[in-house]
Amino acid sequence: MVDPTPSVPFILLSLLLLGLGNGVVCLEEKRVLSLQKVQPKLQSTDTSCFSQKSRREMGATILEMKHRDHCSGVTRDWNEKLQKRLTMDAERVKSLQSRIKRTVPSNTEDVSNAQIPVTSGIELETLNYIVTVELGARKMTVIVDTGSDLTWVQCQPCDSCYNQHDPVFKPSTSPSYQPILCNASACQSLQFATGNSGVCGSAAPICNYAINYGDGSFTRGELGHEKLKFGTILVKDFIFGCGRNNKGLFGGVSGLMGLGRSDLSLISQTSGIFGGVFSYCLPSTERKGSGSLILGGNSSVYRNSSPISYAKMIENPQLYNFYFINLTGISIGGVALQAPSVGPSRILVDSGTVITRLPPTIYKALKAEFLKQFTGFPPAPAFSILDTCFNLSAYQEVDIPTIKMHFEGNAELTVDVTGVFYFVKSDASQVCLALASLEYQDEVAILGNYQQKNLRVIYDTKETKVGFALETCSFE
Repeated sequence: MVDPTPSVPFILLSLLLLGLGNGVVCLEEKRVLSLQKVQPKLQSTDTSCFSQKSRREMGATILEMKHRDHCSGVTRDWNEKLQKRLTMDAERVKSLQSRIKRTVPSNTEDVSNAQIPVTSGIELETLNYIVTVELGARKMTVIVDTGSDLTWVQCQPCDSCYNQHDPVFKPSTSPSYQPILCNASACQSLQFATGNSGVCGSAAPICNYAINYGDGSFTRGELGHEKLKFGTILVKDFIFGCGRNNKGLFGGVSGLMGLGRSDLSLISQTSGIFGGVFSYCLPSTERKGSGSLILGGNSSVYRNSSPISYAKMIENPQLYNFYFINLTGISIGGVALQAPSVGPSRILVDSGTVITRLPPTIYKALKAEFLKQFTGFPPAPAFSILDTCFNLSAYQEVDIPTIKMHFEGNAELTVDVTGVFYFVKSDASQVCLALASLEYQDEVAILGNYQQKNLRVIYDTKETKVGFALETCSFE
């Protein structure tokens, strides 16, 4: 029988190990990753792949959130699918960097409550998250995107539409739908919200919109307003895009929910109801994983297991619709990175980008420290944008160093253990560090959704701050 009382030398040794710095990894700075639990699984098609749950709790509206993989059906070529996702992610990052540089080409330094189930978007072909809302009495499943402003769905009659799982919205059958005219203020707001001004034809004075995405996807149609419902909360005259010509890898969803900060975003349009505050907890990519999108600032409905720490948003009138905060440092296994550019620098918090991107000098320091601590494992080939890979097929679990990001205002984000590695092969023979380097040093860092899993991320546009807290995501 083992003596349950630890010896004095053992206690002294433990205290010594916990107290040492300068590269010694503290015991609490590593976490166990069970490889069996997070390996990708072959998936079967569900009869209904959409989140339809919502509830009202203590003044908050809560929508279930899921990953889009939730309804993608059987994956026959996992390698090809993952390669495609990262390629799309790289194109999104290029598009975001282009928008930022185009807006500020000479300056890279300045720039009531409702809960909705959030689900992972693996099932709809990309690594993004989806919720279900009700538009004009029809349920619509849409991608949640903090990097976009205009909410849009596909509409009939459709000149060119991609395949979606839900019935396509038909405005002519909805008595509450009305198109928006060219002289309306909403039409004038399109330039700031989408980068393209409203287009008006000579035949009809209806305001038309066009949005182009970095991967070549696009949506075009007219602006309209309609009743939008989140559970029991009704939003009258909600302005959205009625897409008549849509193309791209949207993967079966009805459209997109814009959670940016411009006048046309859902957050701005519902500020009178929800106070300009929303938060989410992004679930893992497991098939049955679910999280929540909460509209409103009642923190009593959060299920966070650590205190919320807030970072101040960086205000820039030219980039007002983005969520920027200052990154002040990164630590790996308790060891602070030492790099010339590790210091106050802005980072974009984005729910639509998958993999976190860091400036080359910071990523180089992070990679070196991670490899210093995660030793003894056989290497594997690089995969797409991910250059630090291992063969872990012989292991059931591994201890991995914690990754923490520090922000201005003493805010801190601890990356969940499932957000450290990206599984390229389902047998764990190719598992890669799930962070990547930007191409150029002057590009803006991006905090992607893969590193936001199992966190409560709060966006408060009134107090201009972003908060982080640990939370095991679940809608129930």
